[in-house]
Amino acid sequence: MKSITGLTVAQVEKLTKIAWEEINIVGLPPMIGIREGLMITLIYLRTNRTQADIAFTRGMSQPTVSRTIRAMTPALASALEDWVPVLDEVPARDMAYLIDGSLLPCWSWADRPDLYSGKHHTTGVNVQFLATLSGSLLWVSDPLPGCTHDVTAVDEHGVVDIVAPDQTIGDKGYTGPGMTTPIKKPRGRDLTDNRKDFNKTIHQTRATIERVIANFKTWRITHTDYRRPFPTFATTISAVIGLYYYALSE
Repeated sequence: MKSITGLTVAQVEKLTKIAWEEINIVGLPPMIGIREGLMITLIYLRTNRTQADIAFTRGMSQPTVSRTIRAMTPALASALEDWVPVLDEVPARDMAYLIDGSLLPCWSWADRPDLYSGKHHTTGVNVQFLATLSGSLLWVSDPLPGCTHDVTAVDEHGVVDIVAPDQTIGDKGYTGPGMTTPIKKPRGRDLTDNRKDFNKTIHQTRATIERVIANFKTWRITHTDYRRPFPTFATTISAVIGLYYYALSE
C-alpha cells in the first residue's frame, strides 16, 4: 500500500473518514466512491503514472481518472492544510537552519517562458525548503517560476524576517542576505586550505537538506514532469506538502 500511495492502510482509512466527513468534493464522478477517488489520486501523486495507466489498472476510463484527480486534489489540499506548518510557525531557537531551493519540473508551455531555469536547463517551479540540522523539514514554500533565483525567492517569501540569516546555512545561491554559504574562489587565485576546509564542512552539513528534499520528492509528481495544466500545479504541490506531513503524523 505505502509503496504506491505513500500512506499506510491505517492512514488511508483515516483520510477516507476525514474526506467523508469534512471535505467538500466538487466534480467527483458519481460512480467513484470517496475511498476509490482517494486511492486514484494518491497513486497519481505518489507515482506520477499516466492517467491511462492508472485507468487500466483500476478498471475504468481515462476521463474518469482525470475527473477524479481534478476533484480530489484541491479537496486534499484543503483538508490537510492544518497539517502544514507556515513560515511564521518556524521555531525561533538559538540554532542553525538549512535552506535550499529545488526545481519541481513541469512541461514547457509556450506562454510561460518564465518557467525555464537556466541553472537546471529545464522548466519548472522554484520551491524553497527549510530544515533543521537533524533533518526535520520545517517549512516548504509556495512555488515561484523556475527562472527565480534562490536569493530572490528568499526575499519574496520573507524568510529573513522570520529566521535569522546568520543562523541559516545555504549554498552559493544564497550569497547576499547574510547567510552562511561556501566561500567563492577568488578570480585567478586558489582558496587557502582553511577556506577549503570551511567549504568542505558546509557541503557536508548541507547534505542533510539534500536528503530531506530527496525524501520529499518520493512523491514523484514533484520529481518528474508535471503533465496536467499549469494552473493546477500549485494546488497539487499544496496537496503533496499536506500528504508529506500527514504521513509523518501517524
